[in-house]
Amino acid sequence: MNNLDLRVFIGILATFVTLLFAIFIFTVKSENKLSNRLFGVFLLLSSIEMSGFFIHDFIPTSLSMIMLKNNNYYLLTPVFYFYVCSVCYSNFKLEKKHLWHLLPFIIGNVAMMPRFYFGDDQVLEEVSKDTIHTWEVIFMHLSMHLQSVFYYVMSLVVLKRAKNIFYENHSGNRIQAYKWLYQIVVFWIVIFSVALVKNILKYSDVEEKIFSWSQVILIFLVLLITCWYILKALNNPELFKGVDSQTKLTKDLLNETEEKGENDEIIEKLRLFMDTEKPYLNPFLSIRNLAQQMKISSRELSIAINHDLKQHFFDFVNEYRIKNAMQLLTDKNQPKLTVLEILYEVGFNSKSSFNTAFKKYTNLTPTQYRKKEYNS
Repeated sequence: MNNLDLRVFIGILATFVTLLFAIFIFTVKSENKLSNRLFGVFLLLSSIEMSGFFIHDFIPTSLSMIMLKNNNYYLLTPVFYFYVCSVCYSNFKLEKKHLWHLLPFIIGNVAMMPRFYFGDDQVLEEVSKDTIHTWEVIFMHLSMHLQSVFYYVMSLVVLKRAKNIFYENHSGNRIQAYKWLYQIVVFWIVIFSVALVKNILKYSDVEEKIFSWSQVILIFLVLLITCWYILKALNNPELFKGVDSQTKLTKDLLNETEEKGENDEIIEKLRLFMDTEKPYLNPFLSIRNLAQQMKISSRELSIAINHDLKQHFFDFVNEYRIKNAMQLLTDKNQPKLTVLEILYEVGFNSKSSFNTAFKKYTNLTPTQYRKKEYNS
């Protein structure tokens, strides 16, 4: 099988899988309707983009239709950015102000109108002789790549802020969602980088064979990430819940607070409350819940933990859970307690998050720690 046949085969397979997954996303019942719809639209746009690798080999396509299909990419990265926002923030909604994100798509199509969309046969024949060196196509490639860099950077910024909000205000195992989403963004940045190299090769004097292989690698990576995403989504249907975008980070709270001294009284009261009431046993404990139980403001509590103790709320709560787990693991009165039973009892609801937190605190797995303590 030569690289042309391979490109067509993988292109058809990737497009089919992507369309199939898009249909599944649109039809599956979920609480995250907006996220599903946005990702479904992203998959549909991706499948249209991937069809360009093989559609011309089967269906005669006019130059104007090819350019219209290529301009579809202007919508791809904004939709992906909105998807990231909708996953990170539980209160994210599409509003009229978001319409300005359509501007590159509109400008790109307007640029194509005079010669590619509405040009007569003579004009179309002229531009088809050396399409990639026309100013319209050069402008399209440059603007698309700049747009992609902008939206991928913005996606990482949104993700970092949402992750920090989670660490400072929540103690559950949903932090895995942000790690997974970060991986997805990085994967798409890698694919964008490969596409960039492919387009640079298009304008260089390399052999056609090398350019064809760059297309094969690109379409294979898209197929790979789509399949990986499907497996993740099916195995973790409730992974994403999102945080409130209106929640302020501790550094913002500090800027609004006149007194910036340490909250010794609050910290003392907090430690006593954690030891006696054990609120950390609630796997869904948030800083707002804890503040309500202690009858103090969540603002003061957030500053006391995240700033004065120099520890994220997430790590602060998990430290108490791990210390409790360490006691249960070595409790000779309850030697038959399994690791799974212990992790649920101390406030974790995921084995992977428990093992990660335990190893971070002790440099040992729960099983290793139990064996070490029993043998000492």
